[in-house]
Order: sequence, then structure tokens, then C-alpha cells
Amino acid sequence: MSSKSVTPIDFNNPLYLHPFNTLGVNLVNEHLIGNENYGIWSRAILIALRAKNNIGFIDGYCKKPTVGSPFLDQWERCNAIMLSRIMNIVSKELFSGIVYATNAQHVWKDLKEMFDKVNGSRIFSLHREIGMLTQGNNIVLVYYTKLRQ
Repeated sequence: MSSKSVTPIDFNNPLYLHPFNTLGVNLVNEHLIGNENYGIWSRAILIALRAKNNIGFIDGYCKKPTVGSPFLDQWERCNAIMLSRIMNIVSKELFSGIVYATNAQHVWKDLKEMFDKVNGSRIFSLHREIGMLTQGNNIVLVYYTKLRQ
């Protein structure tokens, strides 16, 4: 039996783990594969994390407590959950590069640094896709959605 005292955590605190905040449920259905879907993927993740009050683990707001803090174990647990969630929504190729990471914020920053880039060939490709897009048999709503993407 542990002699550590348990400090209650308010449900608004990022360290609070709701019973429904489980690992079995992916944050989003989209897996990160690289530059081509990083923007959509990261936006979807940020929305999901904000809804779960977990965004502080990737934006740096929820910092790791110092050794001896009663919240260190809880922070470690929440950080591990964030790491696991990120690992579950990246491609197999990216997974092997982050599986040994120990900090969700560092993984998030690394992914952003690798894939949040706009290069000339991608811009050209997007302009070409836009130029070739036609409404065809699609209803206006479908055409408009494709155009915005």
C-alpha cells in the first residue's frame, strides 16, 4: 500500500481524467501521413483536445510539475495518454519515430516542424487541382466543399 496522499483535482484542471477519457477512442479518424494532410489533421486534433480539456499537454500550458509535487504522477499519466493518442493517429512510418518519446508537447512540436511547411511544388499542385475542379454532376454544396478543401 502506498503512503502517498491523494490530492483531489478539479474537473476543469487539465490533469483531471474523466472516466470517458479513455485510450480506446481515437481523437479523430484521420491518420497523419505527412505534409499532404498535416493541416487538416492538426486542426482536427486541436479541436478534439480542446473539447477534452487536454490541449495544455501539447501547447505547453500544462507544464510538468517538479519532483516531489503531488501532481507529478498525475501529469505523467496524462502525458502518457496524450502520447498514446498521438501514436494511434499517425501512420505506421511515423509511429516508429515517436514511440520512444517521453513528452507529448515535444512530439507535437516535432511533427509541426516536419510537416507544417508550404513548398513551391505543393502550391503549384494545389493551383492545378483548383483549376481542374469542375462541378460536373455534383450538387453545389459538394462542389463548394471540394473547392474550399
